[in-house]
Amino acid sequence: MQGKVALITGAKGGLGADVTQAFLSAGATVIGTSRSIKQSDFGGSNFTAISADITQSAATRDLVASVVERFKRIDVLIHVMGGFAAGKIHETDDDTWNKMLDLNTTSGFYIGREVIRAMRASGGGRIVAIGSLAATDSHAGIGAYVASKSALVALFRTIALENIDVGITSNIILPGTMDTPSNRAAMPRADFSRWVQPEEVAKVALTLAGEQGAQINGAVIPVYGRDL
Repeated sequence: MQGKVALITGAKGGLGADVTQAFLSAGATVIGTSRSIKQSDFGGSNFTAISADITQSAATRDLVASVVERFKRIDVLIHVMGGFAAGKIHETDDDTWNKMLDLNTTSGFYIGREVIRAMRASGGGRIVAIGSLAATDSHAGIGAYVASKSALVALFRTIALENIDVGITSNIILPGTMDTPSNRAAMPRADFSRWVQPEEVAKVALTLAGEQGAQINGAVIPVYGRDL
């Protein structure tokens, strides 16, 4: 990743922090964004924090414009940002439905659209989205989450198809349950040994963003650990 400019959304979250650190350790110039991120959240001269709400169109456009103005290009987008809410379809209210769409689908559309424009102008790039096992394997009781993550997969596969001719790849990683502090707190009786370690997902993202991932495009890649 030496010499590469990587924009990482959701960079401060349970998975996002591992992904951000992996790209920093690999030598990338990393711009990490979330609503509450601060420069002090990560060390090193190759890290820049930019707070932004990418569920909003104008804020996302301003974020990408700021990155391109300062760093001249975006070589890699790792879209980690997302959210979770449970509830059966008939119990899901409008606010929960809209929140899942905003966090898991609309944010991907806004950041994808703006970064694609920048990448097409500069001659190519790598895009990786983090989805969920639930995107291809529906689960009862989390209908809004499943629908929004399924739409994210369709969105980023379409990005792959639409940009083959300009050197942009787009792939989606589907992790199983992540071994993060928030998930442990939410499910204290679960078998944590079956969960996916965040650093393993970060390794896959690095591969897709690097030279080894040059011929991988439109892939939906499961990282389920033992959580099948």
